[in-house]
Amino acid sequence: MSTDIDTARAAALLDEAPLAHASLFRFATAGSVDDGKSTLVGRLLHDSKAILADQLDAVARTSADRGFGGSAGGIDLALLTDGLRAEREQGITIDVAYRYFATDRRSFILADCPGHVQYTKNTVTGASTADAVVVLIDARKGVLEQTRRHLSVLQLLRVAHVIVAVNKIDLVDFSEDVFREIEADVQQVGRELGLGSDGISDLLVVPVSALDGDNVVDRSDRTPWYDGPALLEVLETLPAADELESYLESFRFPVQLVVRPQGALAPDAVAGGLDPEAYRDYRAYAGQITEGSVKVGDPVSILTPGQAPRSTTVTGIDFAGRELAEAAAPQSVALRLADEFDVARGDTIAAAGPAGGRIPEASADLYAALCWLSPKPLREGAKVLVKHGTRTVQALVRNVTGKLDLANFQLEPTSALELNDIGHAQLRLSAPLPLENYLHHRRTGAFLVIDPLDGNTLAAGLVKDHPGDHEDERYSI
Repeated sequence: MSTDIDTARAAALLDEAPLAHASLFRFATAGSVDDGKSTLVGRLLHDSKAILADQLDAVARTSADRGFGGSAGGIDLALLTDGLRAEREQGITIDVAYRYFATDRRSFILADCPGHVQYTKNTVTGASTADAVVVLIDARKGVLEQTRRHLSVLQLLRVAHVIVAVNKIDLVDFSEDVFREIEADVQQVGRELGLGSDGISDLLVVPVSALDGDNVVDRSDRTPWYDGPALLEVLETLPAADELESYLESFRFPVQLVVRPQGALAPDAVAGGLDPEAYRDYRAYAGQITEGSVKVGDPVSILTPGQAPRSTTVTGIDFAGRELAEAAAPQSVALRLADEFDVARGDTIAAAGPAGGRIPEASADLYAALCWLSPKPLREGAKVLVKHGTRTVQALVRNVTGKLDLANFQLEPTSALELNDIGHAQLRLSAPLPLENYLHHRRTGAFLVIDPLDGNTLAAGLVKDHPGDHEDERYSI
């Protein structure tokens, strides 16, 4: 895909609807303060008939009490998503609000993220699992620093689809000139960041009015100069990240739990007809498939840090009390293997042979890009915890190599990362982990940096390629 999707490409997406039919699609919203994110989400829910009548009545009463809409009786659509008392009192979004709705073409999980700079970590949370992110821009303000920060985060997280909604187009008299100027600025930022350079991400700009509903669910006749799809049309037809990447990635399965009932089953399972004797010798490994797919009979390798890969075969796939012939990411299943190896939480089961690609060698040197989310600065020599997949190990910050300058998107030298900084660092792990580049492995290439004292998350991290043999034993953990 190209970095910028023009109108013809956007229209062509509508012809790909069979790809998205009846699928689950995750998307998030982002943007600066007061760009209308919650109102846009409320408009999507309202116009797609995803709001219950009693909920709509309650919002209408609250809106009337506050004088919203005047005599016209309009409702404050933002109240449909802003659930915290502080959010309603201040008219802002503080926490990520998740909403679920469906159309006749697709089911959606929506994460409404806050826009304040201090809540950038919430945007990282919402976008990390999203197939697409809708970034709002106020048509009166254009591209702001927070817009550039959000686009940088989305490029770093390799979000498959970035949709920029130029909101409040009604407040600039539906001016095509204003929209085209903002569109050009957005596309320039996209080129500077390299959005879409890996063939996965794409960028689409849509003019909308969340308050009036123009180009949100239905195309508006007040923007005759825009002949692209409405926002919901785009969301209904874009392929999910798993659909895009399934052919690129080989099977990966971090083990979360060893299932060994030895004849003892939950009473409700026995009441449901399961025979305890049939499970006396049952052994399976439960977890979520993070990449690719697996079939019964497939050869796999068991990856345990510090040990050579062990080869075996998948003999069964169990899911919610029934057996499957095949499973794919992101399903959570239990795998049965032909050999009774010592497999524990934190091990990884991966495709063997040519289908497995290059099985990663465990490494204690972690080169990473970090979205720093804590008011505590990151400095060289700090001791932290790294949670990668189902394993958590101690780590030492060997050095901080740079942080991203949002003005030119270049790394500038630094010795520390502050709150909301995006930068690069090198960490030394107390135990080797099977690290894979996030660019090619979105799930297995991600990790968290955790404060060992209070357990709070300090940063979202992405694995980068090892630059070479830079062993440095100055520190010990």
